[in-house]
Amino acid sequence: MIKQTFAALIATASLMSAGAALADRPGAGWITIEKAIEIVKTKAGYVEVYEIEADNNGYWKGEGRKADGVVYEFRIDGASGNVLRDQKD
Repeated sequence: MIKQTFAALIATASLMSAGAALADRPGAGWITIEKAIEIVKTKAGYVEVYEIEADNNGYWKGEGRKADGVVYEFRIDGASGNVLRDQKD
């Protein structure tokens, strides 16, 4: 029983670490995550950013709330910092 539990824990840990290794990461020459958050707040009017992550397609994507209280999704070009998408969630 203990061996089976231990084997299950090892298998679970292996799967979880493999998922982390495959996660998207910012590319070379990208703006920082802090700069991306600053851009959506100053250029797109977000008052709070709930989530932001790098996407392998070359942009930061996330969601947050604007002053109207509505949750929006955004995409920011990873290299230029241009806002590519800004729409209600």
